[in-house]
Amino acid sequence: MMVDPTRTESVVTTSGAVLLTKTVDVSGLGADLTAAMAPWRTTAAVHDPAKIVLDLAMTLAAGGDCVADVAAVRAQPQVYGQVASDPTMSRVITRLAADVEAVSTAISAARAAARERVWATARPLEGIAGSVDGGLVIVDLDATTVTAGSAKEQAQKTYKRVFGHSPMCSFVDHGAFGTGETLHLDLRRGGASPKGADMHIAALEAALAQLPAAERAQVLIRTDSAGCAKKFLAHLAEQNLQYSVGFTISELVKDALAMLPEAAWVTAITNDDADPRADAQVAEITLPRPVRDAETAYEPWPPGMRLIVRREYPHNGAQHLITDIEGRRYTVFATNTRGRGWTLPTLELRHRQRARAEDRIRCLKDTGMANLPFDSFAKNQLWLDIVALASDLLAWTQTLGYHRHHPIRRWEPKRLRHRLLTVAGKIITHARTTTLRLPTDWPYNHHIRHGWQRLAA
Repeated sequence: MMVDPTRTESVVTTSGAVLLTKTVDVSGLGADLTAAMAPWRTTAAVHDPAKIVLDLAMTLAAGGDCVADVAAVRAQPQVYGQVASDPTMSRVITRLAADVEAVSTAISAARAAARERVWATARPLEGIAGSVDGGLVIVDLDATTVTAGSAKEQAQKTYKRVFGHSPMCSFVDHGAFGTGETLHLDLRRGGASPKGADMHIAALEAALAQLPAAERAQVLIRTDSAGCAKKFLAHLAEQNLQYSVGFTISELVKDALAMLPEAAWVTAITNDDADPRADAQVAEITLPRPVRDAETAYEPWPPGMRLIVRREYPHNGAQHLITDIEGRRYTVFATNTRGRGWTLPTLELRHRQRARAEDRIRCLKDTGMANLPFDSFAKNQLWLDIVALASDLLAWTQTLGYHRHHPIRRWEPKRLRHRLLTVAGKIITHARTTTLRLPTDWPYNHHIRHGWQRLAA
């Protein structure tokens, strides 16, 4: 093989990204962003700040991880349109970061409006919105860490003992037949604790604001034990929200376990098909109630709270923990869900599926969140808003382009890019018609064609 540097062809390297640009049109995201960010567009501006933000989101969705990677988007105007130069982008980012709270609010409002339109077209969840049976919207709250390779503003030693920041994330889970959507990303200083009722309440309010209004009647909030605070659970109960929150194994919990009869344990299940798992059991426990007096000022847990515990022997090779009891590992969570069909094994499986939030975080770090590119805290918060936008574009492309049980609905960003987005193609213009031609032997052409047809329908 020889490389001829003197001759080039009119080829685009991310031709599959036409699915992303079509999703922007169908969802109305571009128009929503333009309207929301109008206050930051100067009269003499050639490039709309909303288009610049959207171009950066496209860059991340297509596999970039820094601002400089927008050069690949700029080189393909047939797919993405005209893209601003690096100096122009730098000036716009600086101007937006100077008013980052208002800009973040505007971007969030545009995302919420587009999300409502997408869900009205193709609801990504099973069941009917607002119904008790199958209409439940599951929102996961979780903190994570982002490592900083240099001294950035408010980068500190985190709760995981690495240097960086500790953003708070919220997601909506699409269930077994999909991935999920990013609702909100809040950048926090590195030394911020993952615990705290006020932090979780703020994350909850931002997440609920992203949901379509018709979807807020049946919402379940899931967190790990970092969200186990009486004030937070009381707030959830006051808002008529269901919850499934990890619970710390305290001495009171150990005393309740000691009083639990063996007959109270039932076999756990491994999946939604209710396949039994013989080596794991679940049971419901009741905490002894301490006497409330003026000295202890005991605050009770919210009424209706249930404590469910799972026990199992650690798998081979697993390290034993100090909380293990007689060789068994115990995990406890609190919930207020009651009703027909919600058996103990079903509730425990639903809480265990909170691990999908870790998958969403991993996907975000594969979509630009692994490295915050700026020294400024405000600019990095703006970057997280763009990361959330890129994550939405990928999820909405899957939702609008493919039916509910299509395997592509479960593909993570890396697979989407490798098979659909980053495929070379040639754009032909003839008789006022523009046509994209894909490689003859590309094995996923039919998926790209199918997604385009549904988006263009």
